[in-house]
Amino acid sequence: MSPPVKKRGYTSVPLSFARKMVIASISGNKKNAIHCVTEIDVTEPRKRIREYLDESGVRISFTAYLVRCLARSLEDHPGLNSFIRGRKLVLLDDLTISVLVERDLGKEMAPEPVGIREAQNKKLRQIHNEIREAQKMEGDQLGNLSGSTWIRLIPAFLLKTFIMVADRNISLAKKYGKVAVTAVGMFSKSATWFIPHGTATVLLTVGGISKKTIETGEGFVSKEYLNITASFDHEIVDGAPAARFMKQFSELVESGNLLIPEELN
Repeated sequence: MSPPVKKRGYTSVPLSFARKMVIASISGNKKNAIHCVTEIDVTEPRKRIREYLDESGVRISFTAYLVRCLARSLEDHPGLNSFIRGRKLVLLDDLTISVLVERDLGKEMAPEPVGIREAQNKKLRQIHNEIREAQKMEGDQLGNLSGSTWIRLIPAFLLKTFIMVADRNISLAKKYGKVAVTAVGMFSKSATWFIPHGTATVLLTVGGISKKTIETGEGFVSKEYLNITASFDHEIVDGAPAARFMKQFSELVESGNLLIPEELN
């Protein structure tokens, strides 16, 4: 990166390659999305994760838990694991879920996707391990996670075109998937929702977790609620199928049913 240029009254800082990639992905995103902004009661799964930490000393990634619930829910909605290429709808056999991981590239923090391949066949602990390994991976170049450091060789003025072509590429769809999760809410300690951008057919954007006191038949109880935004490519997914999917996904997350020994060991 070129050094900052100090001038009278301001400093000019060249854009990094990672920032240029983010800009290209935004400007190249022409999808018409519909968004579901909601909150999910995560009191039970959060309790089970804390109990497992006390028993094993391992803090299971809550993002990994959401990815596992997402993979399980998509088994009943295979049409969402798809994308449009030309005049055809391409339905992918295996489910790859792209998880955005923030990495330290030395001079800046930058997001990079890691593809959880064949997610429909993986247990929660396997997904947890893959995410943790990606977060720990060393390397100061964008693309280290996927072995795609060659991406830096693409001239800046072609990045937008590359993003648009890659969005319709079957090989890249298999590698990175058309379902994505970004857990930006891990940095928020209050009720926060985010409206994302992205080229995925299904994009889950995790917001903050907040506590609420609610009244039940047994009195007042404290609950933890996850703020979440689910975005769907409206060219593929209509409102009713999206609503049915979100109902199933939300109920699975709330239940904590996937936080069992068979999934954790």
